Amino acid sequence: MPKNLNYIDLFAGCGGLSLGLHQAGWKGLFAIEKSPDAFKTLDYNLIQNKNHFDWPKWLPKGAHDINEVLFHYQEKLAKLKGKVTMIAGGPPCQGFSMAGRRNENDSRNDLINSYIKFVETVEPKIIFFENVKGFTMEFKKNKEKGIAYSSIVTQKLNDLGYFVKGQLVNFGEYGVPQKRTRFILVGIKKELKNASQEKVETFFSMLKENKFDFLAAKGLTTETNLQDAISDLFKTNGLKPTPDFPNFQSGLYGKEKNSYQKLMREGIDVKIPDSHRFPKHSAEISKRFEDILAVTHNRRNLDLSKEVRESFNIKKHTVIPLNGLDKSPTITTLPDDYIHYEEPRILTVREYARIQSFPDWYIFQGKYTTGGKRRTQEVPRYTQIGNAIPPLFSEQSGLVLKQLL
Repeated sequence: MPKNLNYIDLFAGCGGLSLGLHQAGWKGLFAIEKSPDAFKTLDYNLIQNKNHFDWPKWLPKGAHDINEVLFHYQEKLAKLKGKVTMIAGGPPCQGFSMAGRRNENDSRNDLINSYIKFVETVEPKIIFFENVKGFTMEFKKNKEKGIAYSSIVTQKLNDLGYFVKGQLVNFGEYGVPQKRTRFILVGIKKELKNASQEKVETFFSMLKENKFDFLAAKGLTTETNLQDAISDLFKTNGLKPTPDFPNFQSGLYGKEKNSYQKLMREGIDVKIPDSHRFPKHSAEISKRFEDILAVTHNRRNLDLSKEVRESFNIKKHTVIPLNGLDKSPTITTLPDDYIHYEEPRILTVREYARIQSFPDWYIFQGKYTTGGKRRTQEVPRYTQIGNAIPPLFSEQSGLVLKQLL
């Protein structure tokens, strides 16, 4: 097994990918994340708490835009050629996302070119790239009509000298209590010893083969559902003022009910889970949620039917009552899209984190939510988690990527 496995995390968010790679034995060089909110979470947990990065002196520790780093530190980056094992991470994907309004002209889609430029400058040995499912869909109208973004990126990386393979992967099949399908792409530098197209393609078969032993070692299976993930976090466990927002109430821990909860709570000795702050629903909203849960008990994890919408006079775009006995649907950055499977409320940030497989010691920073125009600038806690790669999946990927080398 090669020593000194290092990587750079691009578009790092709050650190879901880096956390998984940390647990798989990789060492970070640095992470690039534009949002100060998301960077604060990554900094607190992985830089300060885990000392996970060998951060270079020339790059200030803080939130950075990838284009500014490419512009201001071109020479420093060029000196990393041959010294970086992997570039990990994928550009923000709102323009391709099926959850939002898919917009081919979204300026964030240009970040793909910045990503390619970064790879070209640093020339890592391998590439691990993640993006939304919509990334594989064809353009309808612009000059690339009929071509999917995934093919463009595959071609560009191929031209840069990488064997590349990309495919859709459902993280729910890897022990994450959520059905979440993403586009994963792996690349290996063609000039490396033993590198080949076949070798890069084995990443996906190895990932599948390894998952059972990996999960069994943690006492987990592929079947973990929503109830397994969050049933120790009920509001009925009791309430205390939220430590960082005392005018809100937080829930207390209930008894650990299974191995997933045990894993999430490892090393925790507090009574109040971090970020387990309950929203202040009005009595009217709570009653409405209660009634919706009652009439939808046979139809869960789906948006409300037309009849139910009409009977409650609901105009909101998405309202999904959750099913505790199934994996949750893909969670987005909008917590009010979901109703808890048993309690008449939306999910807390900590419940969101559990669904994404973040351990409870991972402390989220910044605002809980934001609204209106600020939504495009700010990245509050729910958004940080909704955008993340589940650490349980990235840990498995990190172990297989080691084997590939």
